[in-house]
Amino acid sequence: MNTGLRITAYATAVAAAFGAAYAVGTNVDTVSKPVAHSEKKDHGGGHAEQGAAKKAAAPAGLQVSAQGYALDLRTPRAQAGERTELRFTVLKESSGAPLKTYKKDHGKELHLILVSRDLTTYRHLHPARAADGTWSVPATLPKAGDYRVFADFTPRGADAKVTLGTDLAVTGPYAPGKLPPVTATAKAPDGYEVRLTGGLTPGKPREVNLRVTRDGRPVTDLQPYLGAYGHLVALRAGDLAYLHVHPNGEPGDGATKPGPEVSFTATAPSAGSYRLFLDFRHEGVVRTAAFTVRAGGGPHETGGGTEAPHGH
Repeated sequence: MNTGLRITAYATAVAAAFGAAYAVGTNVDTVSKPVAHSEKKDHGGGHAEQGAAKKAAAPAGLQVSAQGYALDLRTPRAQAGERTELRFTVLKESSGAPLKTYKKDHGKELHLILVSRDLTTYRHLHPARAADGTWSVPATLPKAGDYRVFADFTPRGADAKVTLGTDLAVTGPYAPGKLPPVTATAKAPDGYEVRLTGGLTPGKPREVNLRVTRDGRPVTDLQPYLGAYGHLVALRAGDLAYLHVHPNGEPGDGATKPGPEVSFTATAPSAGSYRLFLDFRHEGVVRTAAFTVRAGGGPHETGGGTEAPHGH
């Protein structure tokens, strides 16, 4: 590990086919609701041969443009440890004009995820949109390296959610993190611990349950955050494919309790290692716990990472 290496325009070439697990951890700033997305359906007219011939849809977040929209990051570089005003625009590919109308999802028009390529630093931010369609948000990233930026949104009038991704270079002394081991629990600040049961199965939806405790006692009064009692972001190690994770139930539906369990359903696109980031709110503070999960060919439990700082 070369701690003295200075990154100036660090960029990582990522294999499209996921193979080796990459380093992982957690560090969180701001957080949000479970990322509920719709999956593409095969409209092959009932012909099995047409369905078999169709190419599988690429996992979300691997492309800078998709579904008629493109992500234009105006600040492609930042300095480690310094506050940076990130600015970007979502462009309509048909005209090149900025998208200005969005459908709110869990109270926000757009969710911005920042994660380092080694998955040791994670931020979930909620930028502000100017009248001209430009988004901006301040961020301070603690370590140098190559980061992936995900914009998660639904255009007004559309049914399908769009997740676009692009790279952000953060300069400074660089040393990559190491993937934490697979375990069933993860720590969060202020004495919180989260235990995971369930896991990920390649190509099939599977339930993921997370139980929140504090100092060994179940937390039964979780507070809604962006319309849910928890938010789960899942990223594939190696290429940082962005998984679509669905919350099970919501506050006020008459069935979903405010803890200690928070439940989601997720589908892994392939076998391999994944990093799960659970965001939850309690006593007015958003906190995050992170896990490493193996999908296929290994245990389906999670691995805890470093403690994440407080959110908003």
